[in-house]
Amino acid sequence: MSDDVVLGVAIAIPQPHATVLTNWRRDVGDPAADRIFPHVTLLPPTPVACSQLDGIEDHLRAAAAASAPFTMHLSGTGTFRPASPVVFVQVARGVSDCEALERAVRRGPLERELQFPYHPHVTVAQEIDEASLDRAYDGLSGFVARFRVEKFVLFSREQDRWSWRTEFALGAAGRA
Repeated sequence: MSDDVVLGVAIAIPQPHATVLTNWRRDVGDPAADRIFPHVTLLPPTPVACSQLDGIEDHLRAAAAASAPFTMHLSGTGTFRPASPVVFVQVARGVSDCEALERAVRRGPLERELQFPYHPHVTVAQEIDEASLDRAYDGLSGFVARFRVEKFVLFSREQDRWSWRTEFALGAAGRA
């Protein structure tokens, strides 16, 4: 299987918000806190052949260039319980921008079916006990962050850790 790599595409949450969210995830006992950078997923973990990487990066560069930067506003918490043991910070502004980016990314060499309908969010607790999920839900209920989204990131998974691979600037086609 060394000819395959697992990729993900996401909008990374910038500092200082990323540290706040990582610290919460760590404090509630989520083992993924130090393995997964806070983000809004555009493409969930997807195995691809290493031979496709150049074409995938070309595809992502084109998708980013055709998409304009936008403002994201995160506010409060939500959950997928009882269907899935996940607590997340909600995207209050930028939902349609994320949806458009997700559709552009999940085409061509990255076309795939999703297990669940796309719902942009930032996971802050997952697959931990109910009391810890409640603590994350309540503790971050007043969380607010606003920032400009000017890029997305291609990640690759090595063992059990995600690594930052390539950044793609939004609207790059229109820049001098």
